[in-house]
Formats: sequence, C-alpha cells, structure tokens
Amino acid sequence: METAKKQCVLVTGGAGFIGSHTLVELIEAGFDVVAVDNFSNSDDTCLKGVEAITGKKIPFEEVDCCDYQAMENVFKHYEFDSVIHFAAFKAVGESVEMPLKYYRNNIASFLNILELMQKYNRSNIVFSSSATVYGESEVLPVTEETPRLPATSSYGNTKQICEDILRDAVASSKLKGIALRYFNPIGAHPSALIGELPRGVPNNLVPFITQTASGIRECLSVFGNDYPTPDGSCIRDYIDVVDLAKAHVSAIARMIEGKNKQNYEIFNVGTGKGTSVLELVEMFQRVNNLKLNYKIAPRRQGDVMSIYADTTLANTELGWKAQRSLEDTLASAWKWEQYIRSKE
Repeated sequence: METAKKQCVLVTGGAGFIGSHTLVELIEAGFDVVAVDNFSNSDDTCLKGVEAITGKKIPFEEVDCCDYQAMENVFKHYEFDSVIHFAAFKAVGESVEMPLKYYRNNIASFLNILELMQKYNRSNIVFSSSATVYGESEVLPVTEETPRLPATSSYGNTKQICEDILRDAVASSKLKGIALRYFNPIGAHPSALIGELPRGVPNNLVPFITQTASGIRECLSVFGNDYPTPDGSCIRDYIDVVDLAKAHVSAIARMIEGKNKQNYEIFNVGTGKGTSVLELVEMFQRVNNLKLNYKIAPRRQGDVMSIYADTTLANTELGWKAQRSLEDTLASAWKWEQYIRSKE
C-alpha cells in the first residue's frame, strides 16, 4: 500500500467513538490524518487516547461541519485527498422527537463537505451510513441489494437522504464515494485508552450496560420483550468498533488504488450474525462476571425489530472481515468503562 503512505485523510467527527478508533487504524496503516469535531457529543478524551496509542500528535480543528466558512478554512489549510465523514447526530429516539434538528445538522454538514471537496478538487469520500436505511426489512440477512424501506426514524432518513446526495454528487463530478452501512458498533480499543464516551444519558445499549454495571445508572431498560423473536427482544448485528474502523481504511485504500468497480459503492459492515438484546446482556454478565440490574420497558419508538447483515460483498470486494469475538468486545467495553471511572 505504498501509495497510501503519502496520503492524508480528513476525519470529521474525529473525537467521537468510531472516529477516534478510525484515526488509530489509519495511522497504523501509514496514513496521515487531520481531525475535526465540534465536541457536541464528545470531548478531547479520545483524541488524547489516540495520541497515547499511536505516539503521534493529531492535527485537530474544533469546527462544526455545518459552518461552511470554518470548514472551508480547514480545506484551505490542510492538504488531504480523502475524507471520512462521521460527524452527525445519531440518537434514534431523539431523532423521532426532534426531526428538524437531525435534518439540519446531518444533511447540511454533509452538503458542506461535498461542496468543498468539489471546490478544492479532493477525490475520495467514505460516508458513515447505517443499517437503519433498510427500515424493517422482511428478508434477513440484508444485502446491499435489499430494497431500502421507509426509515423508522428521522435519523435513518437522514442516512438515506445523504446516500442519495452522495450518489448524485459522484455521478455529476470526479468524486469517488463509498457508503459504509454500519450495523451496531460496540466495544473499545484493546488498550482501553479509547472507547464510547457519550455525554449525558447514553442512547446506545452497551454504554448503558457498562454504566449500569459501574453504578452510574441505577437500572438498564430493555425496550420490549414482546417482539416475535426467540426471546422477545430486538435482534441486532453487533460489530466490534476496531473491526469497523479497519473497514474505513480498506475503503479509502480501495479508492486511492483505483480498485473500485464504480465511482459510488455501498458495503454492509457487520458480522453477519444476529444477537438479541437479552442475549447480549446475559453475555456481558457472563464474560465480565457481573450481575446487571435490568428491567423490561415498553418498546421504543423508531426501533426496528430485527436486522443483521450479509457481509459477503465487503468480505470479497473490500477484503475486509470482522475478526473480534463478541465476548472479547464486551470485555473491552467493560475495561474501558473501568479506565474512565478510574480517571474521575
């Protein structure tokens, strides 16, 4: 991957959960990086963690991607040919309650990035998409050819809209784009120096589990046990965040090396295995030798009953495959939680 060594990648949302892990994997693969984040749902904890893991100072700008002028200054100041766009609001439940907040932030920020890439002749973009674009699919596992159904949340709809914007932008310009449809990213770096650190009450399952285990949250709510699934709880495809980060490196390298078959491509990034919420809770307890206080709560608006990936295309075309076991991932999540609490 000699060509990649001279390459620089702009990572928006670089201080976040997936962004910080991707910075580590990019650096370890020989890329230079620039990170931007507005700290709306993060702080500099994970950036410091990235620097500790890699031994490198991360060029960083505190910028809101919705601020066109501020983003343009980043494009003027740094030489990079590729962008990975993570920056977005991502809480499904909140997006149902506050749709306009999600449409304005998630779409305007992406438009700014694409317009600036065209203006400054930057070539490659990886867009952080989501399995939510499939809606409540009747056929599982979902492949990239599975029809997108109406999204069950405004968050999911912003991902569908942004995919369409990227497709059209690529068709009308020299841009190359890859949309990675993530399933459910969880876990932390094996070093426990970076991990998921949401502000306030977590919206994602695993941080809520770890915060309940450490006594910060009194009780974990499992939303619904009356779905038509084996144990009544929702089924998801839980992917280790380090594995997910490596998929972004593969996607960037694919475009740089001209291996893409089309200028706009889509890949599912998951494990290919469905695990129920209750199964995950039980596994967390077993792996970490803990007892969790949890209760069954009513179904949550916007939640899909069951979704998991067919990852054949990513395995064959990207040469990427999920490696880490769910047990190792849940152990790393607890190790990270303990590390964070020890710092307080």
